[in-house]
Amino acid sequence: MNRNKRILFTGGGTAGHVIVNLALIPEFQKQGYDVDYIGSYEGIERQLIEPLEGVTYHGISTGKLRRYMSKENFKDPFKVLKGLMQSLRILSKRKPDVIFSKGGFVSVPVVMAGKIKNVPTVIHESDYTPGLANKLSFPFAKKILATFPETMQHLPEGKGEFIGAVVREELFTGDRLKGLSMCGFHKQKPVVMVMGGSMGSKRINDAIRENLDDLLKDVQIIHICGKGNEDSTIHRQGYAQFEYVQDELKHLFAASDYVVSRAGSNAIFEFLALKKPMLLIPLSRAASRGDQILNADSFVKQGYALKLEEEELTSERFLAELQKLMKEERAIRSAMESYQSEEAKEKVMTRIKEQQRR
Repeated sequence: MNRNKRILFTGGGTAGHVIVNLALIPEFQKQGYDVDYIGSYEGIERQLIEPLEGVTYHGISTGKLRRYMSKENFKDPFKVLKGLMQSLRILSKRKPDVIFSKGGFVSVPVVMAGKIKNVPTVIHESDYTPGLANKLSFPFAKKILATFPETMQHLPEGKGEFIGAVVREELFTGDRLKGLSMCGFHKQKPVVMVMGGSMGSKRINDAIRENLDDLLKDVQIIHICGKGNEDSTIHRQGYAQFEYVQDELKHLFAASDYVVSRAGSNAIFEFLALKKPMLLIPLSRAASRGDQILNADSFVKQGYALKLEEEELTSERFLAELQKLMKEERAIRSAMESYQSEEAKEKVMTRIKEQQRR
């Protein structure tokens, strides 16, 4: 009796390391694959993946990248080793034909275990330059797919391929009226969606709330502020707060005319596919490795976005840049029209199936 093909997904730490997996999992299920997912015990990936029907979630021990001195840094190698042993047991039991990794530190022991167990791994690198977790995983992978063409120069020779951005198809099915209704908004004023990433951003949240009086004169605001960051003391017509939105995000996108956001790769490519002019406020180099700054610079160069450095984020600059975004809307949308999705999802699926064990 022939068994179904089995694919194992991994990736976590932020929603950005899960979004592409969320786009691919249903497509593989439609093609008859059994699906497993390895993530951390308590990460956002568990919240996003566990509710999916037909997906078996496995939690493992994982380390964490810290850009500061901490005694926890000395414990991380042991956590990764434990995660490797757990991953080896999971692979032995579930016997996947292929692994697809989106990165984050939880993915490192999984990809290593795949190499030991002779299970081929395909890695998807979303950012302009590879993150440390993916760099550690590259030697153990069979194929590495890049979102930006510029990323190819950072990939091991013979393994890399420029594939483009994978965008969730469901985002194109949003209903503008439903989105407006969710927020209690009307059609007379434009809508700005503000997102600080899955964990939220205090700097961006503060910039919005400090400027509400001025902002609400001209626009309505959908504010996705991150878990635990909702301010229950603010009740204003034209201002709607959400900690995090999943299933109904498509309706909020449909209701939005502009986006203010961090510059994570998956998110900004979704805004581009949806033709939403964007003001990007990338994570600073002090708080990150600078990948979001490079992502934002690439989009500014192509005419898709405006950029505001976090170090320059004052109330005055924020309002000025948002007004500039609205004035340049026509030119930005015109530049976006030339961007065409090259069916990246189908290409990624093809590359995964090419690598799977026969």
